Amino acid sequence: MSDPHPYDALLLVSFGGPEKPDDVVPFLRNVTAGRNIPDARLEEVGEHYFQFGGRSPINDQNRDLVDAIKADLWANGIDLPVYWGNRNWDPFLTEALEEMRADGVTRAAAILTSAYSSYSGCRQYRENLADAVEAVPGAPRIDRLRQYFNHPGFIEPMVDATLAALAELPEEARHGGHLAFVTHSIPTAMNDSSGPRGGAYVAQHRLVVAEVVERVREETGHRYPSALVYCSRSGPPQVPWLEPDVNDHLRSLREKGVPGVVVIPIGFVSDHMEVIYDLDTEARATAEEIGLPFARAATAGVDPRFVAMVRDLLVERAAVERGESPERTALGSDATWDRCAVGCCANPAGPRPALCGEE
Repeated sequence: MSDPHPYDALLLVSFGGPEKPDDVVPFLRNVTAGRNIPDARLEEVGEHYFQFGGRSPINDQNRDLVDAIKADLWANGIDLPVYWGNRNWDPFLTEALEEMRADGVTRAAAILTSAYSSYSGCRQYRENLADAVEAVPGAPRIDRLRQYFNHPGFIEPMVDATLAALAELPEEARHGGHLAFVTHSIPTAMNDSSGPRGGAYVAQHRLVVAEVVERVREETGHRYPSALVYCSRSGPPQVPWLEPDVNDHLRSLREKGVPGVVVIPIGFVSDHMEVIYDLDTEARATAEEIGLPFARAATAGVDPRFVAMVRDLLVERAAVERGESPERTALGSDATWDRCAVGCCANPAGPRPALCGEE
């Protein structure tokens, strides 16, 4: 039964991105707020945005996802409005909450465009939601839907994308190819404090790697060697971040005589700037430079299974809130928690108010 009660709206919560060159530096000011980074440095950091006309792909991808979710809900008998708010750029979360308040929304479920546990991938969104609710008197109550890294609606599209990318490799490189699963690097200390007991960020990614590798083996009859690697490292060099970097990993593969590589961006739900710049531009250039055949797997995007996952999580959580015990779909491990524990994915700068937890 597709019953969304007690929710009367769904809110898509995302990172946001610039949509024209004049947006780039103001957007990066929002992202780096409190770090006192001069605009000259932000212009350097924003160079990869300028290479794509000053426009991040993320907002257009979110518009497509909102439209797909609306269509899926409607096709399955759920008459629920879908709103969208960003942490760092228009439409901001406060704007979304103001619109929801004006429309009479009283309680909404929120889905994050981040599948894993970490401060930057979960708790910071929860803090931003708390800030937005504080800034909008009469804002609706918000419940965050659980993380979905191990939901089949996320993993199955990645399996098919990996198989499709393997088929793009030259025939002579395909069987001996390597699977490089890529996610956003974070400080090692942030991983150590991720989840309720620490280490969740890396552990969750490794679970997804294992699931995809096994399902690719079932389809091909061959277990491909694989590794979890990272992109988009930032911050001072003296601060340890998760490694290896994807470019260093590609060079290592070439030195070992690996005949080809498929890069799978399991850390991203759509083709964010980190995908089209760090992977499609920089990593591909590295592979070409060293003569390593390279293919990049697609992200989940608006794959119908990923879109249907949003509905599944909404209906599941609604049932929980009604006091029922719904089936909680997950692969490889139990479904994650609905409400974050006290101290889950701790803020490295110290405690701040956050919604959707036990605090």
